Order: sequence, then structure tokens, then C-alpha cells
Amino acid sequence: MTASRRTVLTAAATALLLPASACTGRSRDDVLHVAIVSKGFQQQFWQAVKRGADAEAQKQGVVLTFEGPPTESDIEAQITMLQNTVTRNPDGLALAALDSRAAARALAEAEQKGIPIVAFDSGVESDLPVSTVATDNAAASREAGKHMADLLGGEGQVAVIAHDQVSLSGTDRRDGFIAGIEEFAPGIELLPTQYGGGDQAVTANIARSMITANPDLAGMFGTNEGSAIGILRGVQESGRDDLAVVGFDSGRAQVEAIRDGEMSGAVTQNPVAMGRITVQTVLAAIRDEEVEEVIDTGFLWYDADNLDSDEVQEAIYL
Repeated sequence: MTASRRTVLTAAATALLLPASACTGRSRDDVLHVAIVSKGFQQQFWQAVKRGADAEAQKQGVVLTFEGPPTESDIEAQITMLQNTVTRNPDGLALAALDSRAAARALAEAEQKGIPIVAFDSGVESDLPVSTVATDNAAASREAGKHMADLLGGEGQVAVIAHDQVSLSGTDRRDGFIAGIEEFAPGIELLPTQYGGGDQAVTANIARSMITANPDLAGMFGTNEGSAIGILRGVQESGRDDLAVVGFDSGRAQVEAIRDGEMSGAVTQNPVAMGRITVQTVLAAIRDEEVEEVIDTGFLWYDADNLDSDEVQEAIYL
């Protein structure tokens, strides 16, 4: 870490720095600053990622700043946060990009400054990140498509409401689910994908409209926590109780919906591990250690049959 980089930590980062340095007994200039820009805070998923990152930063004795926009549709707000973060010259940077292309300019500036970049949750269409820490979103959604095919007996009409069409997590989950349906149940008719920005209210409105316009609809898939819960709300408000609803992620509302039989099942990531591994990878990059280009943090299908298993309980976040 260069001396000049240390001198421009912001007041916010410095405030976080004091307790860490006090704990370790090191001076302020000895402590590394890892900056994380996430997709938001509004969903339990991101809060779980932050818990994992905070715990690892505390363990390693480094300063961690963790920011995210109010919603996952606030691309401009995230780019402003990213730009401001680069201006503060952290020792390492991790980004979960809302728009895999919009971040290119800020990431190029970070690379010019010698700040190592790690992508997490979503990759970016750039070779600047030294590593991407993420679930294999396409494979995870393919698994959801396989289970949807089983639930419907290989027939019927299915809708997808995705959280966006600009992040790689959004497109990979959409495309992975569609590939799963086409592979395991070619007799299922897929409606054109709709996009709700991961917002529960917006997604609920979309779901109601799709149900009204397609009375033969048999199943719906939401590509993240907000999308899945929004679909559940839309289904409930439409008065339908015969739809198979499958989701992605594992916040409290989804887990309770599966336990109550309102949702058939979902794919969960391990966000606490994702946060922990992201910090570990950024630190390895700062120290010029070898890192893997892609680090798969895994996924699990869960439903009422295995919800209480140790394996699932370790991955869900309540």
C-alpha cells in the first residue's frame, strides 16, 4: 500500500479505522482498507454478506467499508458510490455490479491507481477484476428449472420475473432457469420474461398482471429474494392458490413461505461465506498472492423436505 493512498482515507473510513487499530495495537498507517460496494442493503441477503465480510475484517484486523444503493435498480447511485470509493484510494476494492458495463470507467481508474479489484455476486464484463467470488448462477437456476419441471409434471405454462437484465447475476439466473426448463421439460411453455428490479411491490404488480392475462399459468420463478417475495404477494392478491412458486435466495419470508406451503422451493446461496471469502480474496490480491480467477461459493436446492437439514440451515439467513 502506498503512503499517498493511506493519507486520503475518508472520515468515514477513518472512523472505522480507529477501533481496529486500537484492537491490534498498530498505527493507523499499518491497517489495510478494504472497500466493498454491494448492490444494496434492503434485502437480508446483503445483510448476511455484510455479516460475513465484517467478521472476516475483524479477524484479519483490517478496515472494512461496506456501501450499497437504496435499491437494486439504483444503478446511477451505485456508480456514484463506486467512483467516490475509488477516489478514497482503498488498498483493495470489491464490487457487486448492478450494471456490468456502467462500472467500467470507475474500475479502469481503480486499475490505473493500482487498486486490486474483486468482483462478487455478479461478475463484470471486464478483465480488470483479479477474481470473481460468486455462485454459479446459471447452474443454480438450472436446478430451479429442473425442480419446476418436476413440480408441473413436465407440462403447463411458466413465467419468469427477473430482478434485472443488466447484471450478470440477473441474466445468468434468467437464462439458467430457461435452459433447465428446456432441458427437463420441453413441453412447458415459457412466457416472455418480465423484470421487476428486485422490488417486491413492483414485482407483485407484474405477477398479478401476468396471472390475469394468462389464466392457464401453472408456475412462476423469481430470480432473487425480492422477486420471489413479490411473486408470492402477487399470487396471494390474485386469489390463486394452485400455482407452483419457485424462488432464489433464502431470506426469512421465503423460508416461512416454504414451511407454510406457499412456496414450493428455492435455491439458496451462502451469503455469509460469500462475504468472508470476498474479504479474504481482496486481501490476498493486495498482498500479491495468487488468487483463483473464479471462486464458486456453491448453492443448494431446499424445500419442505430438507428445510431443517443441517446443510440447509447453515446456508439460509434469518
